[in-house]
Amino acid sequence: MKRTASLSAVLAVSLAVGVLSTTGTASARDRPTDSRPGRDLYGTKAPYAPQGEPGRYQEAPKGFVPVFTENVARHGSRAMTDSGDGDAVLAALHKAQGQDALTDLGARLGPQVEALLAAASGIGYGNLSARGAEEHRQTALRMEQRLPDLFADIAARHEPIVVETSGVPRTVASAGAFTGGLVSGEPALAGLIKAPVTDRDRLYFHKQPQNADYQAYLKGDPDLAAVLADIGADPRTTEAAHRVVGRLFQDDYAATLSDEDQVSFARSLHQLYSAAPDLAVEAPDVDLTPFLARRDAQWFAYLDDAEEFYQKGPAFDGRTITYRMAGVLLDDLLAQARAKADGTSDNGAVLRFTHAEEIEPLAALMGLPGSTEPADPDEPYTYANNPWRGAEVSPMGANIQWDLFAKPSSAGRPAKYLVRMLYNEKETAFKPSCKPVTKGSYFYELDELKHCLAHG
Repeated sequence: MKRTASLSAVLAVSLAVGVLSTTGTASARDRPTDSRPGRDLYGTKAPYAPQGEPGRYQEAPKGFVPVFTENVARHGSRAMTDSGDGDAVLAALHKAQGQDALTDLGARLGPQVEALLAAASGIGYGNLSARGAEEHRQTALRMEQRLPDLFADIAARHEPIVVETSGVPRTVASAGAFTGGLVSGEPALAGLIKAPVTDRDRLYFHKQPQNADYQAYLKGDPDLAAVLADIGADPRTTEAAHRVVGRLFQDDYAATLSDEDQVSFARSLHQLYSAAPDLAVEAPDVDLTPFLARRDAQWFAYLDDAEEFYQKGPAFDGRTITYRMAGVLLDDLLAQARAKADGTSDNGAVLRFTHAEEIEPLAALMGLPGSTEPADPDEPYTYANNPWRGAEVSPMGANIQWDLFAKPSSAGRPAKYLVRMLYNEKETAFKPSCKPVTKGSYFYELDELKHCLAHG
């Protein structure tokens, strides 16, 4: 029978997000310094957890009122994109089972993996999960609660709410959940939300032909290949894999497996471990935490973060190949705010839904917290020497929001416009080259951003 998520199950999902952000950690490469303990076990697959503090946002300067908002958001939690890792783990387990070589713990793993795969297949590999939909619905409700006057004005003035996606089903579904959240909070918005339009050049730019140089970098850049090989060859990878295998397989059998096979198995298991929380509603009885010790989960999360860092994030000092392509998205953020200020657009909001491959480069291009430091070519990225963490930079549902505030013209003075940025719902300063209206303020003149965010 197809499972339908109950309200209590959805509430349990919301509680689980909090649990993930408060659980303890273990040490990883050169001792990590994560400020969000527990989330470092899941990398960019970490479910969304808002970072803002309701009721503690700065007030806009006197006379300024919100007139427009826009965002860029990653899709919410989802099913794995395919069954590859699950199939690999099950194949290894079945082979060992045939030789009576599983430990008691190992014998319990197969049914858990099968249940997780069934849940993913049930909603469609790569598709938005119930948790992902609720992440976006709640994010939208909080947006509306932060800007009640703006959304009331949008409704009163019948201003359009534009929705753009990459066209990939999970982003379209995320957009539907988000706008559904807006309507549930303010029903008068229902007729103002435009049908989603696809913009692959801005919201799926990493796959577009104009970025063939980036695709070539991923496929064959010698520096990229060398640094990832160096990180992967760290003996702690093999040590962690041996510990994982040793808990699940009998010693004599484990000794017959090559180091390569053990690492491959352990990394596939970690991929499933990371994906399981995203399917908490569809697979409520799946719990893979007993099968991967915390320190080993964190090590494999570090390996995943290293790949993300070099493939989509700040990467190598002196090179911009991984993030300069995000300029089309930054330019659109500026253009939409400018159009509203100039009176050439009557949009009340522009909502964009995309992927980690776009959020991570945009964060690096804008110099957002955690994405300001590339790695020295001679000193590979580690948790000790760099603050970049996938779970903080681009968890499921990650979002960047700009709110435009206006002070109407008076006594012959032109109207003034300020922008406030939220990153995962936390008030966030623009890069140091951008000067706020006053020291310590999160409000910036729109014209200031046009100049300080210029990029080549």
